Amino acid sequence: MIDLHAHSNNSDGKDSPTELVENAAKANVSVLAITDHDTTAGWEEAITAGSRFGVRIIPGIEVSTRQFVGNHRSISVHILAYLPDPANSALVAELEKTRNSRINRAKKMAELLAVDYPITWELVLAELPEGSTIGRPAIADALVTAGIVPNRSDAFTSILHSQSKYYVSDHSVSTVEAIGLVRSAGGVSVIAHPLIDFPPGQALQDLPAEFFSELISAGLNGIEIDHRAVPARAKPWLRQLALKHDLVITGSSDYHGVDGKENRLGENSTSEQMLQRILDQATGFEPPL
Repeated sequence: MIDLHAHSNNSDGKDSPTELVENAAKANVSVLAITDHDTTAGWEEAITAGSRFGVRIIPGIEVSTRQFVGNHRSISVHILAYLPDPANSALVAELEKTRNSRINRAKKMAELLAVDYPITWELVLAELPEGSTIGRPAIADALVTAGIVPNRSDAFTSILHSQSKYYVSDHSVSTVEAIGLVRSAGGVSVIAHPLIDFPPGQALQDLPAEFFSELISAGLNGIEIDHRAVPARAKPWLRQLALKHDLVITGSSDYHGVDGKENRLGENSTSEQMLQRILDQATGFEPPL
């Protein structure tokens, strides 16, 4: 089984890279991509654990980006970057800029929450291993620890959603620029869980074809279609788009740990053929055998 989207506690997962790989082995996942948000910090440990537990590791990054759609509406887009050169200076600089922005954003959100809840910046930091990429999940975990919500999912639906008065936006590179950075670093770019915010009542013919065309023109290599958050009615349209442009199609869990999200390792998978296409196109980092 091939699962190409999973997180460790180097970003917003609950498992260490070693625990992540061990849990993947228990779930009969034979190939696992570690794709922490905006960092490569977990690669080395995951690769070592992969040798120990018999799981092939595909090092990757989930890059935070933003792109304008239609009437100048800015949306958050995540790009899965597989096997880029982790020492590529342009990519490293942009990831560092994003991580620093995440820190400032999280501090502002903690300040806003502190007006109504017993939340402090110190409590948020206590939820993270040193050096981890901070994000809203750490704030959600602090809310759980403080007994304000029962779990991380409830924190996102009740307090930390994007329309909440506590929500603060952060810096993200444009999606088109991110695809270029990944390509320059020898990586393969796949858009993660697209259209998760596609309105239920909107007609399929209103899917943002121009948005995808722009990304494909920029060099997008693939689409993560088999993901629990991708609307079922959008999947046939996405598959047709991928076939039309000969894009890689992936399926993944987006696992965040046993106590993270409900997503379970191996709940969606990628075919061996599609994995091989990623390996054939990547030139930035040699994956372990």
